[in-house]
Amino acid sequence: MTTQPNADVLPQEAHIGRTALRVNDLEELTGFYRDVVGLSVLRQSDTSSVLGVEDTPLLVLESDEDALGRHRSGAGLFHNAFRVPSRAALGDALSRIRDHWQLGGASDHGVSEALYLTDPEGNGIEIYRDFPRRDWPRADNGRIRMGTYPLNLDPVEAAAEGDTGFPAGTDVGHVHLEVSSLKAFGDFYGDILGFEIQTEAPAALFVGAGGYHHHIAANTWHHRTEPIDGRGLSWFEVVLPDPAALNELKERIGNSQYQTTETADGISVNGPDEIEVRFRI
Repeated sequence: MTTQPNADVLPQEAHIGRTALRVNDLEELTGFYRDVVGLSVLRQSDTSSVLGVEDTPLLVLESDEDALGRHRSGAGLFHNAFRVPSRAALGDALSRIRDHWQLGGASDHGVSEALYLTDPEGNGIEIYRDFPRRDWPRADNGRIRMGTYPLNLDPVEAAAEGDTGFPAGTDVGHVHLEVSSLKAFGDFYGDILGFEIQTEAPAALFVGAGGYHHHIAANTWHHRTEPIDGRGLSWFEVVLPDPAALNELKERIGNSQYQTTETADGISVNGPDEIEVRFRI
């Protein structure tokens, strides 16, 4: 599937930038994402930590000492997904998890191979690497076919090179949300923002730009009924290639029931379930 030039579709260069989490124990979570996940601490203060790879920020931790006291019944984060550039990097991540934490699961999705874990405050994490795009399976209608199959960890483990952190080229490949309505999710992220539906699964929807298997996913597996609240996802960011793309997006949102807010480097909108999405160039 390729994206045709269309003002209602995001440019193929659109991708996820930073994600932000509200956390109760900033020091513990900073250490976890450094030592277990493999991010580097780029900046740190009493109220926040910014972690990333080389000079690129990928994760913002915002201190919220009351976060653990809130009841997690609403929509929010299912997992942040850090995409590594090679099986060797995935093998190194597996070693870190086994040495310092607990692996929650591992899957072959047909388009990628992925490791899963949960941070100390219950936020889901995926670390994955993509298979070559030419090898992604497709249905007759051109949509990508993703599945969940057992992943043989032996070759992943064998590929490890002993690196203690993520290599250059690692990014946030996608964000997976828990939502109260897949229809509202599809209407907003598809019809308004301009992501394209790439595939569907039972009670889940996957959208992406430029034919990517998904930049954002959503599910209703846990039957969330309330807006986002409490610990977990604070906001996530979509990066656009040029001012024209940002202006077109701002116009589409302005023609909907949602409202944008100006930020220091772009715009922000609270979409379905009050989940905040930020956009910048």
